[in-house]
Amino acid sequence: MSKLRLMLLLSLSAFMLPALAAPVESIRNSGFVYCVNGTVNTFNPQMVSSGLVVDTLAAQLYDRLVDVDPYTYRLMPDLAQSWEVRDNGATYRFHLRKNVQFQHTNQFTPSRNMNADDVVFSFARMFDRQHPWHNVNGGSYPYFDSLQFADSVQSVKKLDNSTVEIRLNSPDASFLWHIATHYAPILSQEYATQLTAKGQQERLDREPVGTGPYQLSEYRTGQYLRLARNPHYWRGVPRLQQVVIDLGVGGTGRLSKLLTGECDVLAYPAASQLSILRDDPRLRMTLRPGMNIAYLAFNTRKPPLDRPEVRHALALAINNERLMESIYYGTAETAASILPRASWAYDNSARVTEYNPDKAREALRALGIENLHLRLVVPTTSQSWNPSPLKTAELLQADLAQVGVEVTIAPVEGRFQEAQLMAMNHDLTLTGWSTDSNDPDSFFRPLLSCAAIRSQTNYAHWCSPEFDALLQRALLSQQLSARIDNYSHAQQLLAQSLPVLPLASSLRLQAYRHDIKGLVLSPFGNASFAGVYRDSSQEE
Repeated sequence: MSKLRLMLLLSLSAFMLPALAAPVESIRNSGFVYCVNGTVNTFNPQMVSSGLVVDTLAAQLYDRLVDVDPYTYRLMPDLAQSWEVRDNGATYRFHLRKNVQFQHTNQFTPSRNMNADDVVFSFARMFDRQHPWHNVNGGSYPYFDSLQFADSVQSVKKLDNSTVEIRLNSPDASFLWHIATHYAPILSQEYATQLTAKGQQERLDREPVGTGPYQLSEYRTGQYLRLARNPHYWRGVPRLQQVVIDLGVGGTGRLSKLLTGECDVLAYPAASQLSILRDDPRLRMTLRPGMNIAYLAFNTRKPPLDRPEVRHALALAINNERLMESIYYGTAETAASILPRASWAYDNSARVTEYNPDKAREALRALGIENLHLRLVVPTTSQSWNPSPLKTAELLQADLAQVGVEVTIAPVEGRFQEAQLMAMNHDLTLTGWSTDSNDPDSFFRPLLSCAAIRSQTNYAHWCSPEFDALLQRALLSQQLSARIDNYSHAQQLLAQSLPVLPLASSLRLQAYRHDIKGLVLSPFGNASFAGVYRDSSQEE
């Protein structure tokens, strides 16, 4: 980017961006501004499949029973200070931390500390279809629905105020990892009871109450939300009074705000912006391997994409090396599997699909495929797994045009993407997945199991009983070698059928002002902001 272009960009930014309610300088004195693209449809991570709520907000508003260490990738205590695994992985007993308070908000003042009733409520709401709260605000819990937990969880019981026991119908070696994700927050049962008495149950997911370091204090749709410090946080009072999440602009507009100091932290900067970020002495960057995958999903229920040989022919037309150069700029690796290479179950025999447009044309011709017109659904905003989805879609469109396939790009936002994909009128979707779990089951079942079609996370609409059986066998064993063997076979089956074409596994990127300290970027998602502070000695 030339200096002239950059100066023009900065001069225009003031006209492009909605103003925050408080001046940036006053925010800098008491907190920081975090800039990210995204939409908010609910503040309850149980009810989303990806995006801003689970990637950023969940770690600020809520805690879980179990957490994941961002450096060692191991499970560690959170609201459960210890746990026991019984019956070869079919029973889990959690011993809860004491003296943990829920947030005090304008809507709710807790009369007691967090206890087993809150844990039972949080899980029973999702797993018990007869629970009075199960269908509140839609009754959809995409992540856990895709894992069929409503069918696999036998009971969630309070043994005493500090002890909860969860029994499964059969052993599940991945269970702890799943409840360590941000999709499993602990909610306040007392708050839910008060809302029920008022007939206002829908407010639970719209006006959140958790035990996390920050609580929601203000939200302007599509512009920003403000988080206020939780003075009762059980780990200690967060270092800054507030965090403002700026949602107002994407792309180069967010970069300009970082350069001018209107943003303190820029989430998911475009890889094309790295040279600018690296050259500015006022900025710092964090890059870490990410547990994520970007992929192209074929609608396997729609002819001619219901034929594996057609999917393989189209895959030959995709120039993945160009994607790496034009989209990721060296911040990702070409994916050969739906599992990132960092996963302990990654199949090292997996190979990246060959790029051979001549072979693709010949294969399509041999299959009798002519004048093929496909509709590609793509999100409009940058994602942790792809900083530029629309540009990626345009490159895929150009690649397929080279082999005589016309592609129409259909840009969509947020929940509209899920609605379009489930309506079955799409052919392809450019999507991805990022998880805060190191267990391979958190990729396979949510993305490609038969159950995940109903939970609206299996965008390929692909259902293979053989694949599901391999995943189930992997869960029944506590032996790592047995699990790896089943997951290797599962990856080989995916390579043969190709319901999705893996594209890239990217590094997680974060840019921030030089005086921001204590910011942790996890491979599994954004960590708590409780330890973030501003070093006044670093002020310009």
